[in-house]
Amino acid sequence: MLIIVKLGSNLIQTKEGHIDLAFLSRLAWEVKSLRSKGVKVLIVSSGAVLCGVKKLGLSERPKEISLKQAVAGVGQAYLMHLYDMVFSNYGLQVGQALLTADLFKDRHRFENAKSALESMLSLGIVPVVNENDTVAISELLFGDNDFLAVHTAHMLGANLLVIYSTAGGLLDEEGKVVPCVERVEDVLGFVKGINSEFGTGGMLSKITATRIAVSLGIPVVITGKEDSLLEILEGRSKGTYFKPSAKPLRERKKVIAMLEEARGALVIDEGAYRAIKQGKSLLPAGVLGVQGAFSEGDTVVLYDEKGFLVGKGRVNFSSEEVKKVIRKRSEEVKRILKKKQEEVIHADNLVVF
Repeated sequence: MLIIVKLGSNLIQTKEGHIDLAFLSRLAWEVKSLRSKGVKVLIVSSGAVLCGVKKLGLSERPKEISLKQAVAGVGQAYLMHLYDMVFSNYGLQVGQALLTADLFKDRHRFENAKSALESMLSLGIVPVVNENDTVAISELLFGDNDFLAVHTAHMLGANLLVIYSTAGGLLDEEGKVVPCVERVEDVLGFVKGINSEFGTGGMLSKITATRIAVSLGIPVVITGKEDSLLEILEGRSKGTYFKPSAKPLRERKKVIAMLEEARGALVIDEGAYRAIKQGKSLLPAGVLGVQGAFSEGDTVVLYDEKGFLVGKGRVNFSSEEVKKVIRKRSEEVKRILKKKQEEVIHADNLVVF
């Protein structure tokens, strides 16, 4: 069994702003206990910028991307030093793996990274994965490694993804943790996208990442750092458990969802979302807007009217063509574009999260 554990920047510091060595120590003890039960753990850890700020004695997180990258270069070394120091006390060896988003868009590089991480796990090493902030900017801008954790879980066929959050789980309108979620779309009204001081994800990022994970058949727990991995595996989490989809994506659609780079985005209305959830194609009549420039055959992501990521697929039309037929009916589409196709994205090439 393999568990992916994702830690955001604000999880590795105390309320006073110090590195939370007590939490890292408890995590190490739990990883050791799980290993004795035959459970492997991989950690996806943010914190390079945070640790760089601490190490350099800066008063605040830098705002310029180039400065963030420089600070992350210092902080990543310090972050791994902390993991090595704490986990070594429990007889555990950690290994660093710095990944970038484009790795998951290239099958050859994807397989190489997969083999390297599987080798680490087979040798009893605890991999600590982070995005390479010194050369990549996606985590610095959005996501705080939530999506990297999902990609890693998919890559390695993980049995569970645990995302630690300062919120302690998904909170309902009364501020109470929702214990179990069967369908993510039923709880989107509870989601607020507020970013933290050193993190960049917020609950919106976590729920969006969770939505992708459960569609792949991977269960997810979003919880607070007071929770125990041992109790989570026993079904006694203090956080929110998200059930995996009863009908996970087929392998062909997993490639679209996880490996193909999105060249643009489409905003669709509620009627179109209901239709594609029922297995239908996306038609121009349900498209509200076009973002970015893309060509016929490119992959795009789909957002609903509230800004939630709801799907991904290969388009039959270019961005300019889609703009010409937004809200148009089938016969108008064929006449305007002089094509036999009427679907913006055919159901066979469409992934719905």
